[in-house]
Amino acid sequence: MLRLTWVQPEDLLGHELRQALQDGREPSAIAARWRAAGGPEAPARAGASPEPASRYLRLLAEDLLDELAELPSRLADAEPTDLAAIRALCPNWPAPAGRDHPTATGPARFEAAWLGRAAGCLLGKPVEKLPLEGIRQLARVTGNWPLNTWFTARGVPEDLAAQYPWNRRSAATCLAENIDGMPEDDDLDYPLINLLLLQRHGRAFTTTDVARLWLDELSAGRTFTAERVAYRNLLLGIEPPRTARHRNPFREWIGALIRADVHGWTNPGDPAAAAAQAHRDATLTHTANGVYAAMFTAAAVATAATGTHDVHACLATGLTVVPPGSRLARAVRHAIRLARSHEDFDTVVDALHAAHAATYHWVHAVPNTALIAAALTHADGDFPGAVCRAVSGGWDTDSNGATAGSIAALLAGSPTALPERWTAPLKNRLATSVGEFHGTGFDTLAHLTHLEASRP
Repeated sequence: MLRLTWVQPEDLLGHELRQALQDGREPSAIAARWRAAGGPEAPARAGASPEPASRYLRLLAEDLLDELAELPSRLADAEPTDLAAIRALCPNWPAPAGRDHPTATGPARFEAAWLGRAAGCLLGKPVEKLPLEGIRQLARVTGNWPLNTWFTARGVPEDLAAQYPWNRRSAATCLAENIDGMPEDDDLDYPLINLLLLQRHGRAFTTTDVARLWLDELSAGRTFTAERVAYRNLLLGIEPPRTARHRNPFREWIGALIRADVHGWTNPGDPAAAAAQAHRDATLTHTANGVYAAMFTAAAVATAATGTHDVHACLATGLTVVPPGSRLARAVRHAIRLARSHEDFDTVVDALHAAHAATYHWVHAVPNTALIAAALTHADGDFPGAVCRAVSGGWDTDSNGATAGSIAALLAGSPTALPERWTAPLKNRLATSVGEFHGTGFDTLAHLTHLEASRP
């Protein structure tokens, strides 16, 4: 039986009920109708429930999804998606930097960023989807806590391994004993897609250009959550930006954030331009806080790419492109305060989970962006410290490790500034199904990124 993840209406409905509560709508009457009909809750961690719903429940779910979309939101004014409205709410929006001179950011810094993104992603892959306690126990039993190196299955008791199994898609390629280059992951596929986007369309690309490129170069099976729903919507003939809204309960999850790095890398010193590019990309699939997470990341990355600011300035700049009253801005500010107030990072993580775990799904942008900011702040931008903290905090471990790794590696400045134990296992190659990039070296990707960053 094929249970396609992230698109079954009966699975989407539970997620949309939760999303409605988060974004200021009142879904209780619709929720009562769903439960009275025997409708299930959303799958807690997987993308699809184990058994298909009846035809009646599926049709009801489709109708209720549409009804939920029509409910008014009390947060609409404070959390817009339109770029002009976002800018109007941001009193410290960065001034445009202009592009009269070639970038001073060289290929070495971009190579560090690609390597840092890959290493952070790879560290988090084996424990993706595991609860926080499982991550801690697996690391502790192998003498790797506080987390400081790759996860390993060696020395893990059988009962613990059965209780907290490694991510099934990653266990064979992402543990210390079997890493052999960078395996394929959407956290690297999307930067490659966006590199293609800039090569083909330049900085003036449109959201429609992003959509066309996805249909040409991105397999639907390599998409997840909001990206898969938007892809389906494109195939149904729905055009952007409605692709982000139509029956898409994942529109504030982390997917747009993981696509944002290239927009920052190619706009060094111009966080406003980076955020605007990230917005055009993100609105294919996301709204409001899902878009803000991408803009925050792109602006922080653009600031880090110059090599002239510390991590705290980078994060502060990221916040200047996010509406200050939004849930994402509040969560990031809270996370940074926690990281500055506690010496023990476990205490920071516990406080973040206490604040967000009951409200948000583990892939939602709000808690994950907060955790990334906390990890970078607590590590003071140090590369190993940032990626290990980001992954040790749970939730979307590979995505958080990737973004923290990208920013911290940019600050480090060159591949030689990154510890060899984090870069040597990557063997200067990555696997991907995107374009002709399979097997490409990170040095080559750095050169291609530098070309796009140097474009007028």
